[in-house]
Amino acid sequence: MHMHYFLGIDTGGTFTDAVLLDATRQVVAAAKSLTTRFDLALGIAAALDKLPQDALDSVCLVSLSTTLTTNSVVEGKGSPVCVLLAGYDEAQIKASGLIALLGSDAIVSLPGGHDAGGNPITALDEAASREAIVRHAPRISAFAISASFAVRNPAHELQLRAWVKELTDKPVTCGHELASSLGAPRRAVTVALNARMISHVKALIDSVTRTLRARRIDAPLMIVKGDGTLINAHSALARPVGTVLSGPAASVIGACALSGKRNAIVADMGGTTTDIAVVRNGQPELSVDGALIGDWRPMVEAVKVYSIGLGGDSEVRFLGGKGLAIGPRRVVPLSLLAHEHPHILTVLQHQQSESPHASQIRFAIRLQSDEALISRLADDELGAWQKLEKGPIDLERANMEDRPLARALARLERKGLAIYSGFTPSDAAHVLDMATHWNKEAAVLGARIWARQMRYMYGLGTWALGDEIAPSRQVVDMVIATICQKLIEAGLNDAGQMNESRAGNMAELLTQMALQSGGAACTPQKPPAGQTALDGHTQVFQLRFAPDLPLVAVGAPAASYYPEVARGLGMQLVVPPHAEVANAVGAVLGEVSQRVHITVTQPVKGTFRVFSRFGPKDFVGLAPALACARELAQTEAHANALEAGAASVEVRFSQKDNNVNNDIDGNMFFEAVVTATAYGPPLTSKSARNY
Repeated sequence: MHMHYFLGIDTGGTFTDAVLLDATRQVVAAAKSLTTRFDLALGIAAALDKLPQDALDSVCLVSLSTTLTTNSVVEGKGSPVCVLLAGYDEAQIKASGLIALLGSDAIVSLPGGHDAGGNPITALDEAASREAIVRHAPRISAFAISASFAVRNPAHELQLRAWVKELTDKPVTCGHELASSLGAPRRAVTVALNARMISHVKALIDSVTRTLRARRIDAPLMIVKGDGTLINAHSALARPVGTVLSGPAASVIGACALSGKRNAIVADMGGTTTDIAVVRNGQPELSVDGALIGDWRPMVEAVKVYSIGLGGDSEVRFLGGKGLAIGPRRVVPLSLLAHEHPHILTVLQHQQSESPHASQIRFAIRLQSDEALISRLADDELGAWQKLEKGPIDLERANMEDRPLARALARLERKGLAIYSGFTPSDAAHVLDMATHWNKEAAVLGARIWARQMRYMYGLGTWALGDEIAPSRQVVDMVIATICQKLIEAGLNDAGQMNESRAGNMAELLTQMALQSGGAACTPQKPPAGQTALDGHTQVFQLRFAPDLPLVAVGAPAASYYPEVARGLGMQLVVPPHAEVANAVGAVLGEVSQRVHITVTQPVKGTFRVFSRFGPKDFVGLAPALACARELAQTEAHANALEAGAASVEVRFSQKDNNVNNDIDGNMFFEAVVTATAYGPPLTSKSARNY
């Protein structure tokens, strides 16, 4: 019998992983390579080249997860877009945060929109709409459209989309296609983030497709959504915001599969973020209200993760009165930069003997190519971009010899086209021999220069001159404390007693108590050597995690940091086999699932209104309204699942009612939300149709 394999690929900020699973979903081969952001195909090809080539000939399904969309939200980077808002007032635009996200020039406010009953407020201004579309099209990568109460009547969004398609060839997305909940400001942010991601996801899909074609791998390509389910490449391009938290969702699924644990706290540390999720009965909890990613909460159903800008490549920096901070900005570790460009060692050696200043250990490197962004560059920025083609540029030298170049490079970095180097936890780990895969000499030199910067420029640290060990140890301790705090915060929030901000404040105090007392195991323990319990007595308070929820740690740095995290918090630690490629494993274990929500309200007594993408429709009785809602939801969900790549489809229903009982009016109906979930296995190549 011919063996069939499943290929999982994960493209992260630092590494690209690839795994082959057999028909029993066991890992038969795994590989890692550096992610090549400027040309993603190179890193993907390098990872595939390390897998057994004869097995690649028998791949029947390829599934992809990525943290690039998550990272772009956390870091505030993305392609230029135009957002067309119909019926939004000034207060709604301000509340949305769109100006901070995109700048005021990217936002076009138009008359239009509907009320809560789905009735038009003002007609669309066709002339103003067309003028705005034509004016913005040459300088953007995509359009985003959001109209007030479009989830109750999408007519104005659909009309604006028709004009965009008539006048341009740019991608365009409507808010009602992405979110079914009320809340115009957040829906506007969701569709704006979606538009910013289209070019990134397209570049990734094109890179994977080219790489597969070059290796004659003829199999369907699926992508993991933020809720852990799968969609095909076509659907991902239409709704890339759904792939936010793709990587974290895949890592949760992969961590459970690799560890065999159905109840666990999963922590995934990558190059840019650390993501934590609580799993019970083999299923992570979904965040119905949308997951918090960096400073944003888009309206997408996703695995409930606690995501922070802390990773192996996070910049260690001075943060005003708070002292040292790690992240959320990602930089290129010096150990990695020297690994790829050994000549920078000479520069670092020279900087050791100089007076400390801010541009030391700073090199600028090309990060990615974005045609829409490049087309908007000023002449000096374009010149700097072209110079970066030759390799890293030393910012210290640029500041001394060519200040206009240095300023242009800074603008390229802010726009996401270039990235700086800096001192990172990955460098500290290399100094302490916790990691050995890149250039240790560059990490040592970087630690010495960085420590001198912190001490003499900002008054931080008491490290001896030329000591790389002590500052690196402090950085690693900060990483461990930050992870501990986020784990405690996740536990407090999971208990349902605290929101994220309150849980964060409490977690900081509890982390200090836990680490100062040497952790809190599930059974009484003696204080660590050199410490005493309060006056020799047992402490009144002990922090304790549930003993039946082990910490399952995955990601490339997991083995470096999590043993100390687990000891500090008294948790059972599981680092499963292949933990470093858990995302890629989880990528091929999901199924296709599409949810459609239809709302039914009672605007006046005895009239029941169904809201769908066809507009509102009224019924005299509740039963026929609900029946219509079920039929519409089922039809749309079934079609969406097939379009998303399901081989076969089943549909299940749920209904959430909002009723009030009182003595005078009896049972009063206000609203019902009917949900149809269509699900099924992904379509594989013809040779493995019995999947």
